Amino acid sequence: MTSIFEQAMGEAFADLHPMLQRRFGVGLDSGQACVGTGVMTRIRTGPWWTAPFLQLGRVRNVLVPDGGTDVPFTIENYPYRDPLGRETVTFVREFDVRGRSRRFDATMVAHEGRVVDYLGTHQHLAVDLDLRTDGAGGLLLTSGAQRFYEGPVGFPFPLALSGRARLHERYDEAADVFRIDLEVVNDRFGFLFGYAGTFTCTWVPADDAPARLKPVRHERRA
Repeated sequence: MTSIFEQAMGEAFADLHPMLQRRFGVGLDSGQACVGTGVMTRIRTGPWWTAPFLQLGRVRNVLVPDGGTDVPFTIENYPYRDPLGRETVTFVREFDVRGRSRRFDATMVAHEGRVVDYLGTHQHLAVDLDLRTDGAGGLLLTSGAQRFYEGPVGFPFPLALSGRARLHERYDEAADVFRIDLEVVNDRFGFLFGYAGTFTCTWVPADDAPARLKPVRHERRA
C-alpha cells in the first residue's frame, strides 16, 4: 500500500528527491509521522482590502492574518484513519508571529485518483489538489476546484470569494533543509497571503494523529 500522495502522483512520485519521497510517503502503511520545525523567512499578507479574507480564514485556522519576518513555525504530518474509514494525513502548520500563535490547518484524503484537501477546523472547504514534480526533484502543488459543505448544504465554492494556492517544496542538499514557498491569490483581488522558509524534519512512529491536530468534524463528501 502506498501513501495517498504516491497514489495521486503515480510513477511521477519516483521523480521527487528521495527526501521528499520520504516526507510525502507518510501514511498508515509507513507507520510514521513527519514533524518539521523551521523558520519562515517572510510571511506576507495582501493589501489592506484583503484583510476581510484573512480574518475570516483565521476564525477556522485557514489563513494567517499577520505578516512577519524570521517567524518560527512547525508543520505536523500525522496519518490516521478518520471516523469514515478514510486514510487521512494532517497538515497542521503553527506559526509564532511576534508571540501570537497562528494555525493553518488541513487534512488530506485520497479520492478518485486525486488528493482532496479539507481546510480548517471543521472541514467546511474541500479543495482538489494537483501534484506534480518541478523537473528537478521538487514538488509543485496547485489548488483547483473548491466545494463548501455545512450540514445538508453543499455547493461549488466560487473562486471569486476564495484563493488559489501554489506551493513549491524542494530539498536543498547543500544546506540539508527543506525549502518551501507558498502563495495564495484571489482571481479578482490579487495576492492574499504567502510565506517562504526552510525547515528540517524528524520522523516518529505513528498510526494515529494527536487529537489536537484533528478537525472538530469530518466531512463525508469530497
